[in-house]
Amino acid sequence: MPADSLTTPPGTTSSDATPALDTGPDPRRWLALAVIAIAQLMIVLDVSVVNIALPDAGIDLGISAANIQWVVTAYTLAFGGLLLLGGRIADFIGRKRTFLIGLAGFAGASALGGIAVNQEMLFGARALQGAFAALLAPAALSLLAVTFTDAKERARAFAVFGAISGGGAAIGLILGGVLTEYASWRWTLGINVPIAIVTAGFAVALITESRATGDRRYDVPGVLLSSLGLVSLVYGFSKAAEEGVGWRDPVTLTLLAAAAVLLVSFVLYERRASHPLLPLRVVLDRNRGGSYLVFLLVGAGLFAIFLFLTFYFQQTLGYTPLESGFAFLPFSGGIILGAGIVSQLLPRIGPRPLIIVGLGLAVLGMLWLTQIEATSSYVTDVLPAEIAISFGMAAVFVPASSTALVGVAEHDAGIASAVLNTSQQVGGSLGLALLSTFYASAVTGHLADNPGEAPGEAFVHGYHVAFVWAAVFLTTALVIAVVLISAKKDDLPAEPALAG
Repeated sequence: MPADSLTTPPGTTSSDATPALDTGPDPRRWLALAVIAIAQLMIVLDVSVVNIALPDAGIDLGISAANIQWVVTAYTLAFGGLLLLGGRIADFIGRKRTFLIGLAGFAGASALGGIAVNQEMLFGARALQGAFAALLAPAALSLLAVTFTDAKERARAFAVFGAISGGGAAIGLILGGVLTEYASWRWTLGINVPIAIVTAGFAVALITESRATGDRRYDVPGVLLSSLGLVSLVYGFSKAAEEGVGWRDPVTLTLLAAAAVLLVSFVLYERRASHPLLPLRVVLDRNRGGSYLVFLLVGAGLFAIFLFLTFYFQQTLGYTPLESGFAFLPFSGGIILGAGIVSQLLPRIGPRPLIIVGLGLAVLGMLWLTQIEATSSYVTDVLPAEIAISFGMAAVFVPASSTALVGVAEHDAGIASAVLNTSQQVGGSLGLALLSTFYASAVTGHLADNPGEAPGEAFVHGYHVAFVWAAVFLTTALVIAVVLISAKKDDLPAEPALAG
């Protein structure tokens, strides 16, 4: 790709572009990183911390078993459907401003959820949380890209982002267990309010504003097609995973067909739009496109760890929710420790070897979990797999977060970040639907083939099937990384466009 194309996006004259002036690194950049990291942690925690509280919330508000999934689905629908728009808003009105709006809105929506008096109020609050998270998430990642311009420093910054992205969900399980058990399910939402207020205060003082140069017109048709398409896709996957619905249900098929039509129309429209929401140059670069696909498949595969190991700990081994949360603690620790090691290696050996080794480790760890039994020991049969997967994920999240933004124009930093988040979100929804379906079918089939056998054995068989398919997703990601990601260590230093 020509060097000029990295600094001046189509439709922007060279006089419009921000000049690549060497003003030196921002002296407050590490403090700014702490602020960005806390915001990212809030977003990642919000799904798992609420999951633990679902049974209590359902009883308190009288939510039926059929409707309780909307506490999660309302959030994922709004988040996944609005991420691309959120990324463009961050580019156009300013990443710091969008970050602050996202924090304020997320706090307000969390407060509404915490004081919800009925299920409709809770569902609405969760949808609002997702909408403001769709502003906050891409703004946070693009701020990271424009704040750190030195290759080694950027690697360390992305190490923090990767550690939080991978380990935050496990921390959320512990926090959710503590808050639900010793306070109230309402605090799993209310805890966001003081954190967001303090974070916003520091963000005002420490984060430097940046925004796209040149044309800032919005692509309204693109917004509608992408948002409706992604909402249909995520909702379709969610419906397929519901008990008694499945993949052949007319509602599921209609939603998935609508998603296909809308998203194909979106791509065709973006090819000829004068001011596209998602310039195809962002995703057609082999390193960025490969990174997005890796995140999609890792999101789908990693879901197996948190969902089915939680079932295994509580249903099979008899752990309490809090004990289950602590059983995931080594996973979080491995992600954090591994991210620190990977950040030191990334500027030396480049992203590709790390991503390949990391995915290989994750596949081995997932296959290890297919050996668990109803009487297995946590220390000998689960812990080694957790450690292998956590170090593997650290070796994927850190370099892939970086390669997802390599060579991107400053004008497109927010939308490139949004595509990365969208990949994770859609991948998680895909994993939820597919693995839940595979698990349920395996359990039903095992019970039919082994009449009189204890249900616990059928559950374990279902876990095995889910872990095998998760390993298939991760292996596919490994193949994609080998074929598509070619960036080397010399490709990682900050591009001039990202210095603004």
